[in-house]
Amino acid sequence: MTKEYALEPSAKRWGRATVLGLGLGLGLVLAALRPVGAAGPAADVVAQATDARPCALGMVHQAPALRTAALKTVAAPWGRVRLTYRGHSAFLIETPGGASAVTDYNGVHVPINPPDIVTMNNSHSTHYTDVVDPAIRFVLRGWDPAGGIAEHDIEWLDLRVFNVPTNVFDGANGLTNGNSIFVFQAAGICLAHLGHLHHFLGPNQRQRLGRIDVLFVPIDGTSTMSHDEALNVIEQISPRLIVPMHFHFPGAAAAFTERVQGLYAVKSLDSPTLEVSRRTLPATTEVVFLRPY
Repeated sequence: MTKEYALEPSAKRWGRATVLGLGLGLGLVLAALRPVGAAGPAADVVAQATDARPCALGMVHQAPALRTAALKTVAAPWGRVRLTYRGHSAFLIETPGGASAVTDYNGVHVPINPPDIVTMNNSHSTHYTDVVDPAIRFVLRGWDPAGGIAEHDIEWLDLRVFNVPTNVFDGANGLTNGNSIFVFQAAGICLAHLGHLHHFLGPNQRQRLGRIDVLFVPIDGTSTMSHDEALNVIEQISPRLIVPMHFHFPGAAAAFTERVQGLYAVKSLDSPTLEVSRRTLPATTEVVFLRPY
């Protein structure tokens, strides 16, 4: 069998290498090579059907210019992803390989150490900032400042992040330029952050998400979606774990909890942090509230 590989970014000028059989040097070759992905937006559609990774493909692949070993202490144990609720819609996501990301980064609900990746949405100023720590490697805006549609798909260490464009105030078939669902993939876990979503998902949006294990859902019940609308989106995605956010509005958390009684088990942790793995995911969908940091 013949399998094709592409050299890492620093060695791409040498082109592609074709590895035949299982020779003695195969281990050395594989250490420097990774599977080739389809190139360009049109090829992404074809790649979706054959991609073996658990989350669906994003839109445009953006690899770092050079991959380096992690220089900081591993944040999460092997096989687990650590989630820390910083407040509002911001979560710190940490991986076993030392990668980190903060969702809806606004410059306020931030960890002490700058993350590698931040995502933003521009529905309100509490979901983005124009003042970004220069130590942050990737700034992924859920909208295109030039007026187009935001397209992101990056990999850093053992963390992959891509977006699915959505809308802010229009329907699922309207202008997709103001919000994105961001998907994070690490340790075999797929996590989706709905951002400031205001509508049900269209068929293409749902397909692009792929399998989602952990879903961060705004439950304010007013400025994003009603609780019935939020439950509809949850049903569309069918995650194993629902992590509420955006519930600083008076009575929002209690009203959502009452609404989901009989539908999902609800747990409240007296901690801002939760570690998840494929083995610890619940057999049936659960709601887990984290205490804001």
